[in-house]
Amino acid sequence: PLVMTVGIFGGPSRTLVNTSGTLIGKIPAGYETYIQNAGFIWLVFLIPLAIAGWFGMNNIRDEHVSPDIPNPLGSFAVITFMLLIGLVTAAFGLWLMLPQVEGGLPTSGWMVSKWIVLPIVIALTVFLLKLIPGQVGDNLTRQYRIFGNKHTWAMTVIYTMTFGSFIGYAATFALAIKVVFGFQHLMVDGVLTHNTPNPDGPSALMYAWMGPFIGALIRPVGGMIADKMGGAKVTQIISFIMVASALGVAYFLKQAYASATPQDYFLPFMILFLILFAATGIGNGSTFRTIAVVFDKEQAGPVLGWTSAVAAYGAFIIPKVFGEQIKATTPEYALYGFAIFYAVCIAINWWFYLRPNAYVKNP
Repeated sequence: PLVMTVGIFGGPSRTLVNTSGTLIGKIPAGYETYIQNAGFIWLVFLIPLAIAGWFGMNNIRDEHVSPDIPNPLGSFAVITFMLLIGLVTAAFGLWLMLPQVEGGLPTSGWMVSKWIVLPIVIALTVFLLKLIPGQVGDNLTRQYRIFGNKHTWAMTVIYTMTFGSFIGYAATFALAIKVVFGFQHLMVDGVLTHNTPNPDGPSALMYAWMGPFIGALIRPVGGMIADKMGGAKVTQIISFIMVASALGVAYFLKQAYASATPQDYFLPFMILFLILFAATGIGNGSTFRTIAVVFDKEQAGPVLGWTSAVAAYGAFIIPKVFGEQIKATTPEYALYGFAIFYAVCIAINWWFYLRPNAYVKNP
C-alpha cells in the first residue's frame, strides 16, 4: 500500500541509503527520489494474460465449477457488481467505526466497536450477495446451506485460530521487532519512554520473513501428519503449543518493553514466535483435512471458502489489536487475549471432534 499510495497521491521524497537500480541504470546513494509502485512489472505479464483470458480461456468451463458462463462482458458485469457490494458494505462498516468527534468538530460517525462492526459487515455482505438475480443468486442460495450446519461454525472458529493467526502474525511480526526491540525503553522523570532508538536492536527486515516462511513451508507437513493421526488430534496438540508459545512471547515482550536493553530478550522471543508460526502452519494443514472429512463434496468447497474468508480478517484484527496495545504500552496484553482465544478453540475442538460420543470422531 505504501509504494502505491505515495506514487499516486504524492508525498515527501526519500533519500537512498545505498545505490539502487538494475542493468538498465542505477540511482546513486544519497539521491532524493520518490517511492513509486514497485509492482509495475506485473503489468508486463497482466496485459498478455488478460488478452489470452478474453479470447481463449474457455478451458475452465465445467459443469461443477462454472456452468453456463455468459459472455465476457456479462461475466465482468456480474463480478464488478459483486465487488461493489463488498465495497459498499465495507464503507458502511467504516462509517459506523468513525469517531463522533474529530479535531473538535462533530462527525456523522457512530464510533461503534470493531468487534460489532465486523460481524455486521460480513452478514450484510453475505445477505446482499444472495439477492443477486439469476444463476449467481441461485448458486449462492445452495451454497448458503452450509450455515445450517453446526460444523461450519465450529470450523470457522478453529480455522481462524490457525490460518487467521498465521496471516495476522505475518503482518505483525516486523512491527513487534521494530517497536519493541528497535528502541530503548528508558525511565525519564519517572515516566517510561519508548522513543530512544536502540543502536544494538535487531533489524526487522532481517528477521521478519522467517516466521511466514516457516509457517507456509510446514503447512503440507501438517496435512501429512493429520492424515496419519487425524486432523482434530493434530489441531488439539498444536493448539496447546500455540497457547504456551503466545504466553511465552507475551512474557518476553513485557520484559523487553520495560528494558533499556531489549535485545537481551530477543532470542527467546524469536524462538517462541517461530514456534508459534510453525504451529499455525501445521494447524492450517490439519484443519483443512478436518473440513474435507466432516463435509461432503458439495459443502466442502463453500465451507473452505467461507472459513478462509473469515479467517483472513486475522490480517486486520491481529495487527489492529497489537497496535492498540502498543499504544497503551502493554503489548503483552494482545498475546494474552490471543492465548485465551486459542483456549476456547481447544474446548470447541474437543467437544465437536475428540470427546467420547463426539459428533465426528477425530476427522
